[in-house]
Amino acid sequence: MSNLDILLNDIHKCNICKGLIPEPINPVLQVNEKALILIVGQAPGRKVYKSGVLFEDSSGDRLRKWMGISIEDFYDPTKVAILPMAFCYPGSGKNGDLPPRPECADAYRTKLLEFLPNIKLTLVIGKYAQKYHLKETHTTLTELVKNWQNYLPSKLPLPHPSPRNNIWLKKNEWFEKEVIPTLQDRVHAIIHTRE
Repeated sequence: MSNLDILLNDIHKCNICKGLIPEPINPVLQVNEKALILIVGQAPGRKVYKSGVLFEDSSGDRLRKWMGISIEDFYDPTKVAILPMAFCYPGSGKNGDLPPRPECADAYRTKLLEFLPNIKLTLVIGKYAQKYHLKETHTTLTELVKNWQNYLPSKLPLPHPSPRNNIWLKKNEWFEKEVIPTLQDRVHAIIHTRE
């Protein structure tokens, strides 16, 4: 058993949030030491949490379209790692899902990232991931994404691909015109370099 397997085993036995989240503990993540692209987001939603498959929803459909990637490549852990800021569903509040529980990142994030030496591009989705991975705390999501070129070639801040963001996407048509073609080119170049 590799050191990564031992860590993943510990994560799947984790009970740090026992009693703090509404559902039974069921960590959901996708990691392999060979991964080339890292997707970091908030936390699994209720539907994903029940299925155990990250981005197996309309958000995932949009994200795969943005990336220009097949479902097979997306779920190939040797190509794509998916590490939400928290691995379990945090519950819902009056405005949607609650923020990711911080205990998960505190306990496991640094250790997991050490097992991903081949990452060429990190897609940083939403404010919690952006605060952690880009150290951005004093800017809006729109300002951050507008400055996307400052983070390439290794990172790319993105809005969440959720249908809840349809209004943001309509207000910011530049995103799909300017950012998405570059994202697709970069993903294609990374994925097909190894093949």
